[in-house]
Order: sequence, then C-alpha cells, then structure tokens
Amino acid sequence: MKEKRWIIATPDREKVQQLKNQFNQFDEALCAVFVSRGLDTAEKLQKYFRPDYSLLHDPFLMKDMQLAVERILAAVNSGERIVLFGDYDVDGTTAVATLYRFLTSVYEEANIFYYIPDRHTEGYGISRKGIAFAKTIGASLFISLDCGITAVEEAELIKEKNIDLIICDHHLPGDALPVATAILNPKQPGCSYPYKELSGCGVAFKLITALSRALKMEETSVYKYLDMVATSIGADIVPITGENRVLSQLGLKVINASPATGLKALINTTEKKGTIDMYFISFLIAPRINAAGRLRHAKIAVELLLENDPVKAAGLAEQLNQYNNERKQLDDTITKEALDILVGDQSFTHKKTTVVYCDQWHKGVIGIVASRLIENYYRPTIVLTRDGDLITGSARSVSGFDLHKAISHCSAHLEKFGGHKAAAGLSMIPENYNEFASHFETIVSETITEESLSPKIYVDAIINLRDINFTLYRTISSMEPFGPGNHKPVFASMCLQPSNWTRIVGDKHVRFHFNIPGMQGINGIAFNMKDKFESLAQNAFIDIAFTIDENLWNGNSSLQLKIIDFRASQSL
Repeated sequence: MKEKRWIIATPDREKVQQLKNQFNQFDEALCAVFVSRGLDTAEKLQKYFRPDYSLLHDPFLMKDMQLAVERILAAVNSGERIVLFGDYDVDGTTAVATLYRFLTSVYEEANIFYYIPDRHTEGYGISRKGIAFAKTIGASLFISLDCGITAVEEAELIKEKNIDLIICDHHLPGDALPVATAILNPKQPGCSYPYKELSGCGVAFKLITALSRALKMEETSVYKYLDMVATSIGADIVPITGENRVLSQLGLKVINASPATGLKALINTTEKKGTIDMYFISFLIAPRINAAGRLRHAKIAVELLLENDPVKAAGLAEQLNQYNNERKQLDDTITKEALDILVGDQSFTHKKTTVVYCDQWHKGVIGIVASRLIENYYRPTIVLTRDGDLITGSARSVSGFDLHKAISHCSAHLEKFGGHKAAAGLSMIPENYNEFASHFETIVSETITEESLSPKIYVDAIINLRDINFTLYRTISSMEPFGPGNHKPVFASMCLQPSNWTRIVGDKHVRFHFNIPGMQGINGIAFNMKDKFESLAQNAFIDIAFTIDENLWNGNSSLQLKIIDFRASQSL
C-alpha cells in the first residue's frame, strides 16, 4: 500500500481564538475543527447542533412541485392507477417505500403499484419493461424515483403510451431534459430550491410533504417516514450538510424510537444493541438492502420496507441477511482472485491503472471489488466480467481524477458506458478488451498527476494527548451524524513514543499505548498495520492521525484512539 499524504487543516487562527473566547467549554482543537467547517459564529453552531423541523425548506420552492402535486391529486380524485418506478439500490427502494406508504394512506392501495427493474437484465434507469408493465395494468401516471432525469427516449415512449410522467431524481441532468408533466430535481436548470444535495428519497419526502400540505394534513404526519430518508442518506453517500443533516438527524430519532416494521426486522438481524447511528446504517443496513438487487431482485427489499406484519418482516429480513452473507463471500473470493491476477502480472507494477477481468465473476459485486482493489493499489480501477455476449465492468476512481472523462476517450472500444467522475459502468465486446485496457492505461498515464495517485488523510486539527477527555468526546459525539461533508473529526498528535505496553494483537493489528506525564496513559488501535509498525526503527518517535472512540469493556468505559495512520515523526 502507498504511503498516505497528510493534509492538515489551517483554519483562520483569529477566528479560532474568537470562538474559544466565546465558548470556554470548547477546547482550542475543537474550535479549529468548527472554523475549518465554516461554523465560526454562535448562530451557525446553534443550527448545527440543534437541527429542527423548522430548518426544513418549503417543498414548493422546488421547481414543478405545484404541477406534481396537482397531477397526483387529480389521479387520486379520478381513481387513476399510478406506477412508482424506483432504482434497485437503497435510495431507490426507500424512495418507493416512502411514496407508496404515504399514497396508500390517502388513496386506495389497489390503484398504487410499484416496479423495480432487474439490475442484471434491465440495468439502471427507466426500463422498457417497466413502461410495458405500466401500460399492461392500465396506469395513467408513472412516477420515477431516484432515476429518470436523463431518460429522454424513455420519456417519449411513456408519452406515446398516453401515460403522464413525473420524475423525482437527484442526479445531474444531461444536455436535454425529458418531456414530463413535472420534474422534481433540485439540480435541474431553473430550480431555485435552496439545497441541492438531497438524496432520491429526500426528493420523495419533499413531495409527500407538499402533498400533505395540499391535503390540509398535519405536517407532522409525514415525519414518521424520515426513517427511510435517513437510511437513504447513509447509503447513497450524499453530503450530510444543510438540510440533509437535519433530515438524517431527525430520521435517526425515528429509527431509534419507532422505525417501520421491516426496517426494525432488518436491524434485528444485526443483533445491534444501543443507539443506531449513521455508521450503522451505512455499513450494516445498506449492504443488506443492496444485497437483494445485487444477488436476486430488489423488489424483495421493497416488500420488506412495506411489510407491517412482524413475523413476515422477520422472514424477509433474514432473506436479505443471507443474501448479504453470500455477497460478502463472493466479495472476498473475487477480491482475492483479482489480487492474485495482479500479483502475477509482471507489467502491473509500472502501470497507472488497474484493469482486471475474469469471465466467471459475479456481476453484482464487481463494483465493491473495484473499491477493495483501490485500497490495495491506489489508482483508477476497472473490474470486468462476462455478461452474455459482452464483457461488462464497474470502474472506480481516486480522489481528484475524472474517471468518466478518461473512459469517454476510449469510447470507440465500448458498446456502452455511463457514470460520473468517481464511478462508472461500461460494456464491450470481448474482442475489444485488450485494446481498451491498453488505451485506458495510455489515457490515464498522460493525464493523471502523481498527487492524484497518492492517498490522502485530511487532519482537522493537531491536539495534545493530555487534552483528550470525555468532555471533548461527548462534544464530538454531538456532531453526529457523520458522513461526507461532516466526517468524524480526525486529529493528529506529533512526536510520540509508544510505551512498552504497545504490542501486536491478532494477525495484523497493533495496540498502541502512550504514556502521558502526570496522567493515565491512553490506548490506540491500528487495524491492519502490523507490517508498517514492524518496519519502524526501534524506539522510534511517531506522528499519529486518529479519531477518538469510547471503549466499553467489562462494564468499564475508557477512551481510545482509532489510529488511521502513523509515520516516523516529522517533528523532531
């Protein structure tokens, strides 16, 4: 693995001191964290630490919201059939569940249908099979959720079928917008909605908020659906800033107090005890929901999220749990096979890309494998497998490199590709594989910088170990939910000498101990860093980058450092 480059924040020292003078309870390092994140006034800190329903924006500020509400209510009043079409990932399935649960509370369930495309045979976006389904059941309104903003041709087909279309999406639009009765997307041109980073389920929530207002319902009646919104935010890696922070924090309260029956059943499969946070959603709940679409069909996930019977929900949740276990086994096996292929490739060391192919790999997990390979070899990565007559693949990028642009330069070798700067999907005929891999390597080598090929750690502030205490930890905990745009604060301490209590634990990990003069020392755990530790000179002084965690053991609570990286001290 490559050595990581530390980027240490340099906030305005004057603002840090002003904040420290105003809030004596905050440590200087914590004030530096706040200033680095733009939280440099009392008003900003109050909104940050005390998100409230009053901070949610008016849904009618979103372009076309009035049109969408009028069309849906017209369908309800005239007894029309409505199809909800959602993407097969967590964001899409929670969006469908949210709108379905709301509409069936105000309208006959017999007139509401949902359709989730098959990930493997239909792919991403509005599918022709989904449109055919809508026509077959006699639907006159088609609502797409977490997709549709680039579905120009599909929108024309829907129009030809005499079906009205409402698009609820949050992805970037293309050069042309689809023809639709209404498009709800804060990223579309001409939309003045104040917050642009809603998840797909977040857009669906704004729609049901607007509908509830039009129906003269208590606005609080829709708050129970925030469990779905928080789940989508944790899964879809959208920024946890602004309105998303409010939605996710309020949604976590619903999840911890009274989640939907299906979501509660899924939580129970993890045997989780204690408070559920965004980390739990992102790494334990989201993979279980996604496993349905990756290995079977995502409609099972929607069935679970809509199920009100605890016994039936438990059975569906266990299915998803089993699919996820199967997914993890496939993930581990394919990652090992891919690494073996790369180790056996003598030319690989000198390349700027990772492109690896096996015709037996499962299409549903190759995106995860691509991300795993980047953890080992930090470079733009494409993992490919056979899919019928074609080779299909998932691509993942490194920070600061436009993967989509690089692949577009190789489009002559491809049948199809799509995505964005950080991730993409592609397909080609088998005869083009070698030429594509070579061309992709050439393009990346010519355009990528050495800086982009170096993994980075962003450090919020430097702190003295003696300043770490439970008061600091509790303040950090109140900064949750953590995620993109609001990551858990990373601190650095310099010029430390591990004590004699430091030791290797397990096969790969290091349990550090650092003495603090006049105080009790502090422990730190560094996962998978045994080899790096053993390469240090004896009695070396080190710098460490870490987050602060609580360690519970035998009923006792103590603080420990979760060490993200360490290096020979550069402060001597």
